[in-house]
This record gives sequence, structure tokens and C-alpha cells, in this order.
Amino acid sequence: MKSAIEIRDLSKTYKTGFSALKNINLAIRKGEIFALLGPNGAGKTTLISIICGIVNKSAGTVLVDGHDNVSDYKAARTLIGLVPQELTTDAFETPWATLSFSRGLFGLPANPAHIEKILKQLSLWDKKDEKIMRLSGGMKRRVLIGKALAHEPRILFLDEPTAGVDVTLRKDMWQIVRDLRSTGVTIILTTHYIDEAEEMADRIGVINKGEMILVEDKATLLHKLGQKKLTIQLVKPLKAIPLKLKAHNLQLMQEGKALVFNYDTHAEKTGIATLVDDLKSAKLAFSDLATTQSSLEDIFVDLVKK
Repeated sequence: MKSAIEIRDLSKTYKTGFSALKNINLAIRKGEIFALLGPNGAGKTTLISIICGIVNKSAGTVLVDGHDNVSDYKAARTLIGLVPQELTTDAFETPWATLSFSRGLFGLPANPAHIEKILKQLSLWDKKDEKIMRLSGGMKRRVLIGKALAHEPRILFLDEPTAGVDVTLRKDMWQIVRDLRSTGVTIILTTHYIDEAEEMADRIGVINKGEMILVEDKATLLHKLGQKKLTIQLVKPLKAIPLKLKAHNLQLMQEGKALVFNYDTHAEKTGIATLVDDLKSAKLAFSDLATTQSSLEDIFVDLVKK
């Protein structure tokens, strides 16, 4: 499959000597939702800004649908829509005027039907003539998405699109993103909400301290790195784990009322049968057994720690 974006040996070092990005290599497939995760200061926004031509790179190459984003900047930038973190809109303008003006900045002819389609898709049609300063924070963020889509880009960057947005609106935004992907738009999403990446992304990249430490299909990532936890509810609480059970690396939880056992479902032996035998040998009665799968958040935290 041809890449929408191809990044080769990309680095960014500032005059202070701070290295924001270190030898990044990444290919983003056409039509996918790619989630870029990382803690504050990891390099997410710097990477997006370089691809979009806002920040100069120190070394490397960025191709946008085959166009070099420096030597063929205009062709590359026309393909990209960017929704920044900050709510940067003209407070005294209307959504209709803002989207129309943004389209004109790319040298495209007026297309009222397209602007109407976007505003309706973003549930902003009834606010099209309202001054942006009077809109809610969630609506202002939708206006930003509308601005980014006004020139009909094939690649959309969403930098923390649901930051500060309530749960209901976040789910609405997720649906908007899915609808865009269904039309063939490639979407690159940065987020602090792990559930957002887990819910929407096809692939996930984890960046930390300027280095891309992992790029993987979401399902494969969960399969390869996810663990399961077996929680054993005890009839009587314990003050400490008995010596007979030390070999199982158990955790004592819930004020001694539960034991937690981590295991790999793909291992040849999970160790559960041996654990149950040892529980009986230690004369520990339990009332319930329950398993839970490690979440993407668990995996992300573990990766960044390492």
C-alpha cells in the first residue's frame, strides 16, 4: 500500500542544543487512523509541525503523497489539513466566513456546497452565521476542524482534538473522525487520552524523548504486549503472602482480600493450575476468580517507563 506520509531519518535540534527529534523513520498508510502517543515534551507536536511545514527540520526527508515537503512545499501542504491544539480563530467572524476564507487561502474557488456539507457534518449549520466568540468551546473546536477541511485535504492532522472537551462531545468527535476516514481521508491523531487511541486507531506509534520507540497495529500491540491478570478473591484477608506462594510473584490487593496474578495467555504454561494447587496446599479458601486484559494504557505506561 502506498504511503500517505513517509518520514526518513528525521531529526530536529534547536540552537540551544536540545534534540527534540532523533532519527525518526515512519510510514503512514493511506486511509488509516494513526494515533501518536507520548508524554508531554515527547516530540509529538514538533513532528507534526515539521510535516506541515511550520517548523524547519535539522535533517531527514518528509514526503507527503510523494511530494517533498520542502522542495515541493505547495503541493505537499495543499494535501494537508491541520487542527492545532490551541483554539485559534477570529472571534468576530462566523463559521461560514472562516471556512470560506480558509479555502480561499489555498487558491481554490468558492464552493458554497462544500462549506455547507462540512458545517452540517460538524453539526454547525445552525450556527453558521453566529460570531465564533459566542460559541461553546466544543463548537469552536469543530470550527477548527472545519477550517482544516475547507480546502478538501486528503490528510488530516488532529493535535489533541478533544483536549478540554466533555465526554459526550468527545464521542461525537470520534464519530466525525470515523466518517472522515470512510471518505478516504488519512488521519493522524495525537492524544493524551489512551482510550481515544484504543477506540479509534488502526495503528499506534509511541514517541518518547524524541525517539519513536514503537509502531504497531493496535490489535497486534495488545496481543504481543498485553497481559492478563487473574484476581483471586479470598474468603479471609491476609496480612502477607504465604511463603508457599512466593514463587508466583503475587500481589496482595484490596487490604489483603485479593491476590493478583499476572500471566501471558500465549505462553506454553500460564501457571494458573500450579497456582490453584498451591493455594489449596496453603489452605487458602477463595470465593471468586476473575481475569482482566491489560489495557493500552497499561502497555503505554510500561513502554515509557522502560
